[in-house]
Amino acid sequence: MRSAVQKLLHPLCGRPIIEWPVAAARAAGAAKIVVVDGPDRRLAAALNGAVSLAVQERPLGTADAVRAAIDQISGGDTVVVVNGDAPLVTSESLRALVAAHEGSGAAATIATMVLADPSGYGRVVRAADGSVERVVETKAAGDATEAELRIREVNTGMFAFDGAALAGALEEVRADNAQGEHYLPDVLTIMRAHARTVGAYELADPDEMLGINDRVQLAEVAAVAQRQIHERHMIAGVTIVNPAATVIDADVIIGPDTVIAPFTSLHGATAIGSGSTIGPNSTLIDASVGDGSKVLHAYVTGAVIGDRVSVGPFAYLRPGTVLREGSKAGTFVEIKNSDVGKGTKVPHLSYIGDADIGEETNLGASTITANYDGYRKHRTTIGSRVKTSVDTTFVAPVSIGDDAYTAAGSVITTDVPEGALGVARSRQTNIDGYAERRRQKAAAETKEGE
Repeated sequence: MRSAVQKLLHPLCGRPIIEWPVAAARAAGAAKIVVVDGPDRRLAAALNGAVSLAVQERPLGTADAVRAAIDQISGGDTVVVVNGDAPLVTSESLRALVAAHEGSGAAATIATMVLADPSGYGRVVRAADGSVERVVETKAAGDATEAELRIREVNTGMFAFDGAALAGALEEVRADNAQGEHYLPDVLTIMRAHARTVGAYELADPDEMLGINDRVQLAEVAAVAQRQIHERHMIAGVTIVNPAATVIDADVIIGPDTVIAPFTSLHGATAIGSGSTIGPNSTLIDASVGDGSKVLHAYVTGAVIGDRVSVGPFAYLRPGTVLREGSKAGTFVEIKNSDVGKGTKVPHLSYIGDADIGEETNLGASTITANYDGYRKHRTTIGSRVKTSVDTTFVAPVSIGDDAYTAAGSVITTDVPEGALGVARSRQTNIDGYAERRRQKAAAETKEGE
């Protein structure tokens, strides 16, 4: 990956790569999930204690990696082995593999796929009775013969094993190959040598086993995952106007009849209700949007947007923002850590930070809450049905009562009582003849310079 970030921790549609196969295993009903990590345990933080962790002290191959987890396997278990860098595997395929394995009575069942170009994959060599005789690796020259290289059925790296048979075979695996590694597929040959059957289950969709070893492959897998995410939402009743110009993370929730307009990105734990319109050109990160709302040309992170709310265009909603039912955050409005009441409007050109605003209030253009005094943040409280005129600044901490007004251009530094008009500006003075005096002075200075 040419990265300081461990491969399996690179993000894929909102999740680290490793979380994808773990999620599939959990959805398939796995009783225990074990992730094999390196000695630095870099995956532990991402997995957050949700699975068991085994440590492979040295990178001696896939069989050695499974051997590192053998103390967590019981003889009566059905053990499924999945590559951590194959994130597109589905719970349906995992269940089907287990069903095929347990139904056959085989000691092992290998998931295979048939590829037009099998280059780089281990080839599946079948016995005369159709069972699997062995898997031949092709990582280095000399691993496989010319005839074996012509085989198009390949090993996906996913297996189902009888627990006891797996444990016994792992003890016999040797590094007799060009790479000097302990290959997990070698257990199949060992099992057959002990007169045990090895079966195969062919996957219908080769995309499930797409692996990631560099950023090119990461982009290819992300494109497939994104297409699947889009299809899932569209089948559920969401309109995505231009899927090619839309990014939606795996864990995003969207209700039916919502429209996602082009150049919109939905990330993290974002949840959107029914009948809303998001975009164009909107980004939502860990945001919540209710039913029937519109979020146009906006950047929203960590905010809660209620039902029938209007946001944008060109609005910025920061963490801690709550817009209640029927409210509005309009053009060039920034709101941070504030609760905006039901039906309240912040139409344009305003900054609202650390404020609590009641219902049916209207804040005029260029309303500002000055929430920081250079040392601490302070809150502004604005009641219900308040009308602020343009260019009003509230210097927190300050409280404005219900049904109060402010005069245009006011800097409010003390509380305004309920129903009062707050005026905080100098009285206007007009100086007659000012423009003529300026012209005369300029003319005199020019003549003197000559």
